[in-house]
Amino acid sequence: MTLAPARALRALATLTLLAACGPAAEQAPPEIRPVRVVSVQELTGGETVSLTGTVQAETQVSLAFRIGGRMIERLANVGDQVAPGQVVARLDPEDDENALRAARAELAAAQGQLVEAENNYERQSTLLEDGWTTRVRYDEARQTLETAQSRVDAARAQLNIAQNRLSWSELVADTAGTVTARGAEAGEVVQAGQMVFQVAREDGRDAVFGAPAQIKDAAPADPEIDVFLTLNPSVKAVGRVREVAPQADPVTGTFEVKVGLIDPPAEMRLGSTVTGQMEVGVEPGIEIPASALTRAERQPAVWVVDPATETVDLRNVELARHDPTRVIVAAGLQTGDIVVTAGVQALRPGQQVRLLGAPR
Repeated sequence: MTLAPARALRALATLTLLAACGPAAEQAPPEIRPVRVVSVQELTGGETVSLTGTVQAETQVSLAFRIGGRMIERLANVGDQVAPGQVVARLDPEDDENALRAARAELAAAQGQLVEAENNYERQSTLLEDGWTTRVRYDEARQTLETAQSRVDAARAQLNIAQNRLSWSELVADTAGTVTARGAEAGEVVQAGQMVFQVAREDGRDAVFGAPAQIKDAAPADPEIDVFLTLNPSVKAVGRVREVAPQADPVTGTFEVKVGLIDPPAEMRLGSTVTGQMEVGVEPGIEIPASALTRAERQPAVWVVDPATETVDLRNVELARHDPTRVIVAAGLQTGDIVVTAGVQALRPGQQVRLLGAPR
């Protein structure tokens, strides 16, 4: 008798569960995902590309001694302006001065021997004409004269070398410019050809940029670049591409581009930070945000919204180029298509969506 109420309670619970799984539960509305979208348009015309770089000298030269020695004076510093013919450093000239004195003494001795040989030759020549000497003695006098003349020529050449070496003990700037680096200090022993100063010539200025490969490839032939100071855009100049590095920088992956500035203002000093702008052509295609891109069957794809049913469909696309912020679609989309740009990871084909910012 006591089991009947318990059976009745279990039966009531079973009926309640069945009622919960009935037609009312099956008619629950499907989930509607909120998404952000964009209506795509085909690219037309060109676009402006901006890059940041620095002002550098078009040509830099290294000043170095032609001989080695101990440097006793450094007469310029980094940032100084130098003029052609200005002495910027000196070596200890003692050894070269001694060599010059020795060369002068050697030349004087050789010239004295030459005078004696000339007198002897003239005497033998006169005696030979009168028949008072032999041909052998005359030939000996002529040979001695030629040898003495050769010694004078050699001594004079050694004197010139000694004079040149003494003049090379002074390092002289051969161009006007600004010292950008130094490689030795007073008191150091330097080798011939060792860089003592690096000078940026004043005959040209470059704006140097690091350009990504896609910008380098999209640039027109011989483009005109607008360059201005980053901190003062009113200071402007115009330039043209003078040199493009054939290889990318192994660290940044960019290509060094040197833009020769035409009559740059004085405010564009060496090392100034500048911004360069240029118009590049855009290949045909449709631009969408990079966040809209996903994958389907190992191919790039996007979610496209059907405005009539407010459902989404996954569509494969062909990419022309892309960067971290945007994608250029070459095929797969048409002007006016509505593409999902946020919420792409939570969608499934045929799912109903609600467009954020748009009326239901």
